[in-house]
Amino acid sequence: MLDLSRLRALHAVHVHGSVASAAKALGYTPSAISQQVGKLERETGTPLLERRGRGVVLTDAAAMLVGTAGRVLALVEEAEVCLEERRGRPHGRLTVASFATAARGLLPGVLAELAAAHPALDVRLFEEDPHATPHMVAQGTVDLAVVHDWDIAPMSVPEGVVRERVGEDRCDVLLPPDHPLTARTTLTRADLAGERWICQPPGTVCHDWLTRTMRAIGTEPDIAHYVAEYQTQVALVAAGLGIAVVPRLGRGTLPDDVAVRPVDPTPVRGIAVLWREGTSRRPAVTETVRVLRAHVGAL
Repeated sequence: MLDLSRLRALHAVHVHGSVASAAKALGYTPSAISQQVGKLERETGTPLLERRGRGVVLTDAAAMLVGTAGRVLALVEEAEVCLEERRGRPHGRLTVASFATAARGLLPGVLAELAAAHPALDVRLFEEDPHATPHMVAQGTVDLAVVHDWDIAPMSVPEGVVRERVGEDRCDVLLPPDHPLTARTTLTRADLAGERWICQPPGTVCHDWLTRTMRAIGTEPDIAHYVAEYQTQVALVAAGLGIAVVPRLGRGTLPDDVAVRPVDPTPVRGIAVLWREGTSRRPAVTETVRVLRAHVGAL
């Protein structure tokens, strides 16, 4: 009989593209994943991974086995959901992926409340880019994802993934000391044309929002510095090296010499939670979504 944990390891290698990434997703070491796949090869008498360059690829037999493993793991999840539903309370492990500012400004309070109210629930947090998390949910890598999208760049989700909006996060423009725009109490998007920007790298939701916003008013943003962390963006603004649009969630205390100005219309990030449709009845999922909604509302 095929071992479920070994099938899960092979499936994770397929989903994440490498042994190292599969190990990170499952919370194991790369050597542990390699050992699991090796044992599965001996059980089946079939090579499952081939070395190619510095990585590995799945053999044709492994690709067939991965399809079966996906269906088996879905059935196991269905059984686990039914058992937890019969208990009537959150139980077991729940993996949550979140974008960085929510992981800092929202999730600590949510996780603390869940831990205090439901000691049988083991929540594990992964900080991830929101572009990646819808597929992580769909593929079963994580159970829930806290994501954001902008008003002009809505996020699409894969089939079988439920998306529920739980609130919004407003954003402001941060200006260096003595910047001419600090003389205004409110800025328009046209006021921002021609400025030097500090922004997240290409491929991120925030970068997409900035480029679309500036192009909508007929200009290309001059992005001088590509920085992923908002706190680093704040430091660069304080040094007079550019301006930035920074969300309020998780922003923390700003330096006294950094000016904050609202923009009209206000840039808004929608905050949503994603989960697989098959886990909609799981108490751990419904309770976590409820607590998330309450904490976002309190913000």
